[in-house]
Amino acid sequence: MMARTSNKFNSRLSSVATEMEIVLAQILPEPAGPQSRIMEAMAYALLGGGKRLRPFLLIEAARMLGKETKGIWLAAAALECVHVYSLIHDDLPCMDDDDLRRGKPTVHKAYDEALAVLAGDALLSLAFEILTQNSIHSNADVRIKLIFELASSSGTHGMIGGQVIDIYANLSDQNETLITHLQALKTGALIHFSTTAGGRLAGAGEKDLQNLSTYANALGLAFQIRDDILDVEGDITVMGKRTNKDAGLGKATFVSIYGLEGAKEKAHKLGESAKHALEPYGDKSDILCAAVDFVLNRQK
Repeated sequence: MMARTSNKFNSRLSSVATEMEIVLAQILPEPAGPQSRIMEAMAYALLGGGKRLRPFLLIEAARMLGKETKGIWLAAAALECVHVYSLIHDDLPCMDDDDLRRGKPTVHKAYDEALAVLAGDALLSLAFEILTQNSIHSNADVRIKLIFELASSSGTHGMIGGQVIDIYANLSDQNETLITHLQALKTGALIHFSTTAGGRLAGAGEKDLQNLSTYANALGLAFQIRDDILDVEGDITVMGKRTNKDAGLGKATFVSIYGLEGAKEKAHKLGESAKHALEPYGDKSDILCAAVDFVLNRQK
């Protein structure tokens, strides 16, 4: 039974990633005019790699609640634009200073630092342009709510706020409480948006949104703990990016706080909490529950 669920999940994840590649290619501006280089850099960053996990969660949350529309896929594409913008900026020399992303040179290596900054900015702008479209949802109030929630999840009380803490917090202050808060912002906020946005686009009620929120909060933290584990024991050839970065930068992580085995146990308990939140949906939640196992066991 476990193998069948795993095969079904892997097939679905691959199918969504393939279809998402087509949608992303369609929403990108065609290279044209004297500024065509920025469009090329956007496409270089956005296409041709990645698990597309955040779009996948959005689409599958909506599907679990019985809805799948073109607008849901477009919203997922907008979300991926924000995620990739954050990766471009994270990789810059002034941030994590990475040379590889998804197995190929980072944008500032393939182009230059100025274009990398601008490509990230352009993808962020494109995301909100997409979410204004009527094809996302016929109700303007729903679109405005999505725009507000994505902006909040990306900003000072979300991903950017977490990144600031990650860069500037004193090592002596980096205890379990701070690291948990940091990751709830830096990684967890966009994962939370992924699932709740899917629910909102599917017409979820407050109880459904609460269940999806509980699921996403546990999954997001488990995701980051797995990231910390992979930074210690991951294979660079599999991950497509540099490992052992955090220790070299003197950062406190879940591994440095709990130890390697303790971090794995913490992630496992969070995974169980995420699955428990979806019990009311029975078999309809199989794919989202399998996503928990995927996060806990991923190698990249």
